Amino acid sequence: MNTIALPTTSQSEPRHLFWPLQIGGWCGYFVLNFLVAMGDGRPLNYALVSLSVALCGFATTSVLRLGYRRLWGKPPRVMVPAAALMLVLATVVHMKLHVIITFSHCKDCQIHSVFGYLWYFASALYLLLSWSGLYFGIRLAQQLQQQKEAALRTANAAHAAQLKMLRYQLNPHFLFNTLNAISTLVLDNRRDAAYRMICSLSSFLRHSLESDPEQSVTLAQEVEALELYLGIERVRFGERLSVVVDIDPDTRAARVPSLILQPLVENAIKYAVSTSEAGGRIELVARRDGDMLDLHLRDDGPGIAMATAASGAGVGLANTRERLRLIYGERQHVGITNRETSGADVHLRLPFATNGVA
Repeated sequence: MNTIALPTTSQSEPRHLFWPLQIGGWCGYFVLNFLVAMGDGRPLNYALVSLSVALCGFATTSVLRLGYRRLWGKPPRVMVPAAALMLVLATVVHMKLHVIITFSHCKDCQIHSVFGYLWYFASALYLLLSWSGLYFGIRLAQQLQQQKEAALRTANAAHAAQLKMLRYQLNPHFLFNTLNAISTLVLDNRRDAAYRMICSLSSFLRHSLESDPEQSVTLAQEVEALELYLGIERVRFGERLSVVVDIDPDTRAARVPSLILQPLVENAIKYAVSTSEAGGRIELVARRDGDMLDLHLRDDGPGIAMATAASGAGVGLANTRERLRLIYGERQHVGITNRETSGADVHLRLPFATNGVA
């Protein structure tokens, strides 16, 4: 099985947690043992016996921990028998020390039968077995937490990679048409127009590559980025392309994913403007509806029927829908309908936020 390397701080956490629990646990054992002795009528100097037994337990389990650490990560068929053997040996050692300390300070505590020794062994085994259970339980819980954190980091990395893939998936038709238009302008000796288109293309590509798909931008910034793309298309289509932006002032500061509108505008130009000799009109409308942001991208083209019939027509819309699903989960909506007159209406409904993506 492949393992995931965790940061040094995460690997050192068990050691940082062990010693406070180890010291606190054996201090509690000392207090409880001493109180039981007082309840049995032992003198106050019996506290030395309780303290000595607790220190022996502290030392025994500290050494036992070293053995358990060496076994951690081994197959269960190796770890379980080895841990059981270590536990029995530690129990014998702790029982022997307990008996020696107790008998040296308490003459009437001595036992004269094998059952008495069995009782000491059983009590020591119960004590160390409980300690071992806590040790392995805490260690396993920490390992599961670290694995969960590693899985979350991996999922976040995959999530970010998927977002970047969707955002950086430029439509090859757009690049092809733009380069073809530039070559046509050069052949027609319209060098100024070709130069403007090259500058617009360079600015748009630079913005596209520099913007982080995981970060949000304001709607005003998104419209500015959209203008970079429209600058390219205006050189191609001239007066055939009409664009109207109708944004409420309240929505200008709303946060949206970067370059979320470009693929939709590209689709509208492809199916509503380029297919018509007279050109077409594209409208971007933004309104706030409570805690939601409504964005409408409308055109006056042939509508959904023609767009969906063409091969690959849904790539831009599908990518947009997938990006929004990854960012917002179920708290978003992407829909496309035919307008009453003519054309299509793409509706995006997103959570309204002004301090980052909701």
